[in-house]
Amino acid sequence: MNDADIVHRIGVLADEEHSLERSHEGEEFSEQELERLREIEVTLDQCWDLLRQRRARRAAGQDPDDVAVRPEEVVEHYRQ
Repeated sequence: MNDADIVHRIGVLADEEHSLERSHEGEEFSEQELERLREIEVTLDQCWDLLRQRRARRAAGQDPDDVAVRPEEVVEHYRQ
């Protein structure tokens, strides 16, 4: 996956997230919708993390393709 693919995936996921949120203004989400929102959130964090890894490697003169998607446990807790 290259940078353009990652950015496109981020856009698609963000659009889905916003659509779900807009469709429920003032209403409760179902359990399935809450789970989908959580999946989107995690995947967005993974995509942003992957893009940052690729850019950092490129800036350091290294191969940006030599990175991998980090697991949820990493991307959701690395700031803490």
